Amino acid sequence: MPLAMYGLREWGVALLIAAALSVGAWWMGWGWLLIPIWLLWLAVAAFFRDPIRSVPTDLGPEVFLSPADGTISAIERVDEHEATGGAPAVIIRIFLSVLDVHINRSPCAATVVRQHHRPGRYLDARTAESARVNESNLIILDREGETIGVRQVSGAVARRIVCPLQGGQRLERGERIGMIKFGSTTELILPKPDQVEVRVRLAEKVRGGLTVLAAYTTAYRDDVL
Repeated sequence: MPLAMYGLREWGVALLIAAALSVGAWWMGWGWLLIPIWLLWLAVAAFFRDPIRSVPTDLGPEVFLSPADGTISAIERVDEHEATGGAPAVIIRIFLSVLDVHINRSPCAATVVRQHHRPGRYLDARTAESARVNESNLIILDREGETIGVRQVSGAVARRIVCPLQGGQRLERGERIGMIKFGSTTELILPKPDQVEVRVRLAEKVRGGLTVLAAYTTAYRDDVL
């Protein structure tokens, strides 16, 4: 399986260490060490796997795919949010364990407006408080004149958010937009929550670029068009 270039430093260094240890073990006549050495490297590499996925092409522009692999940990409606210009929003939160794929993907075709990185704490990403106080990176996207958000949130283990996007960059649905290294949380933030049809439920497993999280109703589509 392909490995994410976002993690080249980590899995590349681990590969060099594993190779050096293997040479040393073989030279010392400790061939039995080769198995645990390479099993450990495979465990590190698994964190950075980047599976090739066929993003659905038969979906309308009102449909949003999951921006991450993981488990739905919260579905919230808030009175205001930065991603929606201070307007009400619905937040769909996904928890990524250390066993999940950590690549983040664009939930829809959109244009990057800007990013906002916020320093913070490193609480366990499974807690509700972590979504409020942990280090995060908010990606604001323009979709047909409406702004939506994808927020990457660090966890207790994940302490490095990667997002190489630039303002004005055009994204296709399901396109890679970065990753959070090790366990973490990713949020999809949509405006006009009363017109959002959430298509997942709490504790449901989802896959980035494949699972439909939400869609706007016909009334909303008629309004924006």
